[in-house]
Formats: sequence, structure tokens, C-alpha cells
Amino acid sequence: QVRLVESGGGPVQTGGSLRLSCTASGYTIDSAAMGWFRQAPGKEREGLAAIDRAGGTTYADSVKGRFTVSRDNSKQALYLQMNSMKPEATDMYYCATDSVWYLLLPRYKCWGQGTQVTVSS
Repeated sequence: QVRLVESGGGPVQTGGSLRLSCTASGYTIDSAAMGWFRQAPGKEREGLAAIDRAGGTTYADSVKGRFTVSRDNSKQALYLQMNSMKPEATDMYYCATDSVWYLLLPRYKCWGQGTQVTVSS
């Protein structure tokens, strides 16, 4: 059974940095595409960054230059380094995976439970 567990969320001040981690189990991530999304209550899930099996990446315009997605297949892990955080980034953050790279579309098959990020001004 595929399982994704996010960690690293929490409070951060405006302009600060935070690094999210997503640990996968139940499958080998080497051949999988993975992505990071965020969602506020009542809003649609927003794609932030995604990485394909070869390490190719794509970012939402809103985070380009501030967020970096990376993966460590040996650790079965996906990361999201977030810098220059803004108050509007307060959301629940999710990682997702699938054999198909859906770029920033929320079509990935498997999702974690999320980790809360709160940016204070």
C-alpha cells in the first residue's frame, strides 16, 4: 500500500524559510513523478512544484525563484525548500505521487495527509 507522510510544517515568519519533507513507503519512488500542492479551506488544491522521475521540475509562477523541489530516491523522500515566505502561503501542504507526471495538475493518484504551514506577519 502506497503511503506518503509529510513533515516539516509549522509556524514561520514572513520572509522566513521552511523545508517540507515527504516520505514514501509501499513502493519505490525511483520511477514515480511527485509534486507539492497546497490547499486552503474551501479553495481548490493549488500545484506548487513537481518533479519527474528524471529530475525535471516545474513550478507555479507564484513560487518560482523562492521554492525548490528535490528528491532523494535513496531515502524515498521528496522535499520542498520554501524561502521568502509570504503570509498568503498559510495553507495545508500536500505531497502527491503517480506513475504519470501531471505537472501541477491535482490528478496524482496518491496523496499524503498534509502538513500545516502558518506564515505570520
